[in-house]
Amino acid sequence: MSTGKLRILTGDRTTGRLHLGHYVGSLKSRVELQHEYDTFILLADIQALTTHFEHPELLHQSLYDVTMDNLSVGLDPNVVTIIQQSGVPSIAEMTIFYSMLISVNALRHNPTIKTEAAAYGYNELSYGFLGYPVSQAADISFCNANLVPVGIDQIPHIELTRKIVRKFNDIYHTSIVEPEARLSTVSRLSGLDGNAKMGKSLNNAIYLSDSAKDVQEKVRKAVTDPARITKDIPGNPDICNVAKYHKIFTPDQYDNICSMCRSATIGCVACKKILTTSLNTLLDPFREKRAYYEEHKDEVKDIIVEGTKKANSVGNETVAMMKDAMHLSL
Repeated sequence: MSTGKLRILTGDRTTGRLHLGHYVGSLKSRVELQHEYDTFILLADIQALTTHFEHPELLHQSLYDVTMDNLSVGLDPNVVTIIQQSGVPSIAEMTIFYSMLISVNALRHNPTIKTEAAAYGYNELSYGFLGYPVSQAADISFCNANLVPVGIDQIPHIELTRKIVRKFNDIYHTSIVEPEARLSTVSRLSGLDGNAKMGKSLNNAIYLSDSAKDVQEKVRKAVTDPARITKDIPGNPDICNVAKYHKIFTPDQYDNICSMCRSATIGCVACKKILTTSLNTLLDPFREKRAYYEEHKDEVKDIIVEGTKKANSVGNETVAMMKDAMHLSL
């Protein structure tokens, strides 16, 4: 039944627990928008196989971890629809239909594919990895999503989705929704090591499920201004990674902390203690909610199963319409 709201499709690859970068980049926004939009959240386990096909045990556990991380930050399972990607056959069918409409060269020249292939050190691309933007187009359009929240690096994928959907509509006279990107206004959260990106595989992340002690230890080791060897040397917050975190997680104290850093009236140890307090204040309620779901795994499973059931109802209707238009229905 239609809610009359625009639909958002978003989601996460099921390759491990989610971290602060995910929270800043997408989860926080999901919570804020969940009552405004009809929100579909995809547990992208098929997409995860493109890079983690040799670790099925990780993918299975991650279905629960990623779901619990989403629920722990405040997403309401009675409002949002959480979906297991591999449990929606219509996505696979649409991927096949869409694959007829895009050339291999177009996929090879996709800038995001190039960047990710380089990051993983792939000299040769599997069919699944090369074609996952086509699968992603099916992810988005099986439910006729209007909006897809993305970072600027994902814009090429959305444009490719729009191109594929438009071509399908033109050929078969269908009316599948051409989705639009909802660009994130938040800058990517850098890693604790100063790397431009906080990532699961880079060992530079604070996870939403980390204990208070874990957070303290990770922040203690975080990279700061490399020129500030001792406390009495004035620091430069503009190049300090910890200062970037303060701007996001301690905004009310940010200007004062920067001023004290520049005048050498606060050292890096004290600065990091303030950040640790801010992060643990944010994460404490998340930990409490997650602890509940850790003790109620059957409830988590039911949330995924029911969401996937709803997605199948929507997706089956879309595919039936497509098959009719393609003259594949008997």
